[in-house]
Order: sequence, then structure tokens, then C-alpha cells
Amino acid sequence: MQMPPIIYGTAWKKERTETLVTQALRAGFGGIDTACQPKHYHEPGVGEALASWLREGIRREDVYVQTKFTSLPGHDPQRIPYDPQASLPEQVAQSFATSLRNLQTNYVDALVLHSPLPREEQTMQVWRAMESLVDSGGAHRIGISNCYNLDVLERLHGASRIKPAIVQNRFYAETGYDRDIREFCTRHAIAYQSFWTLTANPQLLANDTVRRLSLEYGRTPAQILFRYLTQVGVTPLTGTTSKAHMREDLAIFELELTASELRAVSALL
Repeated sequence: MQMPPIIYGTAWKKERTETLVTQALRAGFGGIDTACQPKHYHEPGVGEALASWLREGIRREDVYVQTKFTSLPGHDPQRIPYDPQASLPEQVAQSFATSLRNLQTNYVDALVLHSPLPREEQTMQVWRAMESLVDSGGAHRIGISNCYNLDVLERLHGASRIKPAIVQNRFYAETGYDRDIREFCTRHAIAYQSFWTLTANPQLLANDTVRRLSLEYGRTPAQILFRYLTQVGVTPLTGTTSKAHMREDLAIFELELTASELRAVSALL
């Protein structure tokens, strides 16, 4: 399935996950992001929402489902979804099997490495295991998250047999909004996904340029920022718990910023 231009994120939803994912799907979201990381995600709740949605006659192939493999440092030691003593490839296999059970599906549209591992050879061991899941049809594409070092991304891209299809990063000023990484992604047809897009950028939402555009278009500053990003090739994740904000997030495609307006917002990043 083609990646939707905006994706619903499920981090930190806990026991509300099923309800909120159901709301997002009913609102019109076509993509859901989760992770096999009980510390921050309730993946089974995503699965329950998907199962309910499919029982209403929606086809599995019409919903983009993306999950992640999280290495040991990212887990609550009491809730690790695989054997921590197993080899890295086996950890990937066990985590992925858990994800399929949680999500009540036999494949995912994307499997993302939650972050690079401490050593490059460890990252490549995990990547090779993820490549094998693409080979078997379990994952349709693979990617990496929390990768803020262009050298790391370039080496992974160069050494991999199946190239990264996704980079998912926090989008904020401290990393220069990943300008170099986004340029690399554009050159190599890698989808760049942004998270914490609103939370980390109150200064952008309050900027005169963004506020002027919001007034001109009769939209919120958040809608202007999200629409800007989708027009320059970024796929934002939104984790809103508000039905009204879900509708607003999806309504961004009702407007089109001009080339000069895009340049004006780009000057802020």
C-alpha cells in the first residue's frame, strides 16, 4: 500500500489506544504508526481497533500499518517482548512475531528500527534480520527512526541490500530540522516522517508568517504547518486525542499553499 500523506501516531495512548485508533480510522486516517514497545505503546489496542474496523468491511490492504523493533535499551526491563538473552536476529524475529499477534495481521506495511544501536555492526545485524522479513513478505518496507546523524544513515544505505524506505525523526530546531537528512531522503526516494511536529515547535506555530497564512486561509497554524510539510515531501505523524483536531488534520488537503508561501515557511526552518 502507498504510504498515506499523514499518519496517526499511537505513542503514550495506553489503555485509550483502541478507542483513539478507532476514532482516527473513522475520521478518515489511512495510516497507523505503533511499536512493539510496551513502555510507550499499547500495540494490542491497535490490533483490536484494526480487527473491529475490518469486521465492518474495510479491507486490510486499505489501512497502512507501521510498527517498530525496539532494541533492549528502549524497553522497560519488566516488559520486554522478546528473549533479552537471544541473538539480535532472533530478537527481531520474536518481536515481529509478537507484533503480528498484537496487530492480528499476517503482514505490516512497514517495519521500522526504533533507533540505531550503539555499534554499527549491531545495527547491521538487526537490519539484515529486517531484510529477511521483507523477503518472507512479513514486512513490505523497512526503515529507521531516531537517526539524526547523516553519516549513520549514509552507511546504512550503502551497506544494505534492501534500502531504507523510511526515516522517522523528531522534527525540531535542535537538529536543524534535519535539512541534510531530508535532502538525502529526497535524493534516494526515502520517505521522511516527522514526529513531535507540533509539540516541539511552538515558536513556528506562533511565527508571524504562519499566523498570517492561517488567517488568510481560515485555518489553524497547525494546519498550515502540516500542509506545508506534506507539500514539501514530509509525512507528519499526529497523535492528537481530539476528534476535532483529527478532522482538522485531515482537512489540510483542502488547501494548497503557493510556491511563494512555501518559500516563506521554508525560510523559518
